[in-house]
Amino acid sequence: MKTLILGLGNPLVTDDSVGLRVAAELKNLLQGREDVDVDEDYWGGLRLMERMEGYLRAIVIDAIQTGAPPGTIHHLTVDSLPTQRSASAHDVNLPTALALGRQAGLQLPPDRAILLVGIEAEDILTFGEQCTPAVEEAIPLAVRGVLEALERSPGGTSS
Repeated sequence: MKTLILGLGNPLVTDDSVGLRVAAELKNLLQGREDVDVDEDYWGGLRLMERMEGYLRAIVIDAIQTGAPPGTIHHLTVDSLPTQRSASAHDVNLPTALALGRQAGLQLPPDRAILLVGIEAEDILTFGEQCTPAVEEAIPLAVRGVLEALERSPGGTSS
């Protein structure tokens, strides 16, 4: 089962860089595995859909804001994304982007095989290389959560 692990974010913005940092750590841990591709993406949106094409499942790592305490890690499937929330631009329209990608003919993983690992952000508006302390502490937990999700079959959900 070929899996794409993709960290999203802006490397210049504090907590919005967390997905990129988790993906960079996973890239080191998982190099050499032929069933997994790990990468970082600074753009998101429909480009994310293009990156998913041809994979059987995808794990997307991103900073989100749902009102939970900063550093909280969410494991969300496409159909369990909260509808009333503030989020980074990457994941807020994930179901819509998937629908548009499929309508455009892209071969994307089924919804149940796409997992969003969201790290609750505290500050996605301030420029700076270091994440806020609670989000910084969550990075190793997010890495572990992605590794555990990688070993499970797609479709499981928790938050």
